[in-house]
Amino acid sequence: MYMYLPIALTSVNYLLVIALGLTVGLLSGLFGVGGGFLMTPLLMMIGIPPTIAAGTDANQIVAASSSGMFTHWRLGNVDYKMGVYLLVGGFLGGAVGVQVIKFLSATGGADFLIKMTYVVMLGLVGSFMFVESLVAILRKKPESHHHHSADASGAKKGGLMATLPMQTHFDKSGVTFSALVPFALGIFVGVLAAIMGVGGGFLMVPVMIYMLRMPMHVVVGTSLFQILFTCIEVTFLQAYYNHTVDFPLAILLLIGSVFGAQIGAILGRKLHGDQLKILLSIIVLGVTIKLVLELVTQPAILLSHVGGH
Repeated sequence: MYMYLPIALTSVNYLLVIALGLTVGLLSGLFGVGGGFLMTPLLMMIGIPPTIAAGTDANQIVAASSSGMFTHWRLGNVDYKMGVYLLVGGFLGGAVGVQVIKFLSATGGADFLIKMTYVVMLGLVGSFMFVESLVAILRKKPESHHHHSADASGAKKGGLMATLPMQTHFDKSGVTFSALVPFALGIFVGVLAAIMGVGGGFLMVPVMIYMLRMPMHVVVGTSLFQILFTCIEVTFLQAYYNHTVDFPLAILLLIGSVFGAQIGAILGRKLHGDQLKILLSIIVLGVTIKLVLELVTQPAILLSHVGGH
């Protein structure tokens, strides 16, 4: 039931790890996220060091996102033009993030940075998505009025971004704005992919929905497209420069995540957009609360051990 992990220097129950991969893979196909925002904290909870958890999880996300993206590709839900701009920025940001982790690992500050980044980013994104989705559901706006409001908001944002160069129309998503917007977003998400061991979908999806005003089904497929290739790059760089990818652990996670992503993609077609968003926000906030509790209670536990000697 247990196997030794050579890089993490610990033993884990392999059935538990496969189950974690299955769960996170399901989230990938359901929401268009890599699942790293959940997997990395879960790995830390079962005793995997934060730097190893983040580096290995980027590898696991490759399988989860590729499986989910294949399903959405067959459904025609991928905006490749948008995805290319996101990828170019993501590759640049991923390279920068890996070097940041390399520097902080040498100074001993990498673990703390990873945990605090999770708390801040997940708390902000989860709170915004929960409030916005809950308001939308409670108001029960007619479909036509909802589209009108989205278009009006999109027009305002389009006016602010109209002064930027490289104005581009994305046919699949039905939106027009500067190509610099997805490029800059890709850089930001690439940095997070390296620091947090995530594909960035938990940030990418809300931005695509609320800022870029893309349709929900296209958001999911395009997000997975960007996540796949960004995490391939980050996995290679983390393994080469920082030696933080535990491949036996990654293989166990891959086994579960590939099947979970297929199930999630099928379930996603049966849920309304607002239902998907509020469910994702609840999961994000739940992980945030768990991480905050760990940061608050750990010093007390350590003190109690010291006092017992």
